[in-house]
Amino acid sequence: MQNTEEIWRLVDERQQPFIELSDTVWGMPELAYNEHRSVAEHKKVLEAHDFRITENVAGIPTAIMGEAGEEGPVIAILGEYDALPGLSQEAGVAEHRPIPGAGHGHGCGHNLLGAGALLAATAVKDYLEQNGIKGRVRYYGCPAEEGGAAKAFMVRDGAFKDVDIAISWHPAPFAAVNEANSLANTRIDFTFVGRSSHAAAAPHLGRSALDAIELMNVGVNYMREHMPSDARIHYAYLDAGGIAPNVVQGKATVRYLIRATDLPGLRGLMERVRKIADGAALMTETSVTTKTVSAVSNLLGNSPLERAMQNNIERLGPPPFDDEDRAFAAEIQKTLTPEDIASAFKRMGVPVRRGVPLADQIIPLEAKGAAMVGSTDVGDVSWVVPTVQARGATYAIGTPGHSWQLTAQGKSPLAHKGMVHVAKIMAGVAVDALRDPRLIEAAKADLAERTAADPYVCPLPDDLTPPIHMGKN
Repeated sequence: MQNTEEIWRLVDERQQPFIELSDTVWGMPELAYNEHRSVAEHKKVLEAHDFRITENVAGIPTAIMGEAGEEGPVIAILGEYDALPGLSQEAGVAEHRPIPGAGHGHGCGHNLLGAGALLAATAVKDYLEQNGIKGRVRYYGCPAEEGGAAKAFMVRDGAFKDVDIAISWHPAPFAAVNEANSLANTRIDFTFVGRSSHAAAAPHLGRSALDAIELMNVGVNYMREHMPSDARIHYAYLDAGGIAPNVVQGKATVRYLIRATDLPGLRGLMERVRKIADGAALMTETSVTTKTVSAVSNLLGNSPLERAMQNNIERLGPPPFDDEDRAFAAEIQKTLTPEDIASAFKRMGVPVRRGVPLADQIIPLEAKGAAMVGSTDVGDVSWVVPTVQARGATYAIGTPGHSWQLTAQGKSPLAHKGMVHVAKIMAGVAVDALRDPRLIEAAKADLAERTAADPYVCPLPDDLTPPIHMGKN
């Protein structure tokens, strides 16, 4: 208990610069692999706290690692700072008020994620120094979680090969251990090439690439009845062939996002989608080529680390929200539906409570909510390093992810309180592991058991390099 209280005190003493960091990154919402200003701000903080810095991790200009300490176990704390397109929003207002400009926003709270993780890492660094403990803490600044799979590239490059345990978190409406339940996914671009022609004078001479994509979409839609109910397939046109309807489109590209509960299931769905694309090309007398953009693995849990994190959450209690925080969260809830709010409780596996704008309870470790149908590149880290994630209560209950409402709360005092709260949880787990080698041993044994029958195979093609220009503004 004394060790925990000491690390919590260190987090409290150091919180203000990291609150400012989260607000600064919020003000420069950059997309995947284009987070140059955001990583520069994180680098400044690492330098100010005397971390040994490694830039261009895995050949990615916006990936950074800071290390402190000597010898002993290596504790990784993972942060992110990428944004989403189309979610710009004025801070602190409970109405949709986009900011003029590029239109990007932190609609998933990654401005808080990176700053909170770095706050935890800095507190652990100082704890090691003050107590003369052998061990190393590393902050990994990870770009491009939103669709870029940067951590998968970092894992493939060996960035985590000597890490003993990894700790991370994600903004959420509740404080809890994050259930290790996510979907493996891949993004594949399908480009069809046919033959352009005059749509009225010589349509018989054309071979429409746009028709091929539409037929592919129809084929995939028919496949949905015959695939696992927990799999997901989405698509978006990258190039529909032009804006002139009187021209037969000779070239068009569609991006498919394919998700499955695990890597074997993902590989099976990928092959089926590829066959449908081949069939669409055959029907339209076009050709099709594919390019994998990214891929991530499903998350693996780690029972010893999850129990250690739950212990920290229960000792710390809920975040210290005040009446002003609750009032603002209640205003946000007025923009939501009753179904939005109820589903937030159901996803956590706890009874629905009306009139509760912010988290005031701790979610039991054994609570089982609705299955998570999203994806994260933390999954690849979890296959090679024992990994645990927290949920940090940083927004109103019911707030949809990837929404203007979430962006609106990203610089609020309630978000700051939740960020500091979860930094204490992560730092507490790190100290537990550094103080008790048995926890690390148990975590490694748990990972070995989970991967014994199905060892990690990176889902990225061997020749695929990080698409460092994919998010260029």
